[in-house]
Amino acid sequence: MSERVLQEPTLLVLTALADEPRHGYAIAQEVKSLSGNRVVLRTGTLYGALDRLQKDGLIEVHREEVVDGRARKVYALAPSGRERLAVEADRMAATAREARRRLRASGGAVAPA
Repeated sequence: MSERVLQEPTLLVLTALADEPRHGYAIAQEVKSLSGNRVVLRTGTLYGALDRLQKDGLIEVHREEVVDGRARKVYALAPSGRERLAVEADRMAATAREARRRLRASGGAVAPA
């Protein structure tokens, strides 16, 4: 059985961690930027997602640090998370290609990719 399709917030969190480890606030800011301000993760939602992704083995704690007297975890994409993100990106790209093909076939205008 294939894995479930990732929901957009989860996909964005994994994408935010694809290039470098980040702490929670930086992840939330990166998700907001990646989504063009469409997805704004509230604190509870973000940390619930991070806990679930860590439990699922898709992300890991890269390091823990203390900043201004407060503990902070920095998260990184785990190897299985990198693989899962790549599979999801390929799936989405294939769907987009097929959508564009069908739009062209029906004579509809297609914006450049």
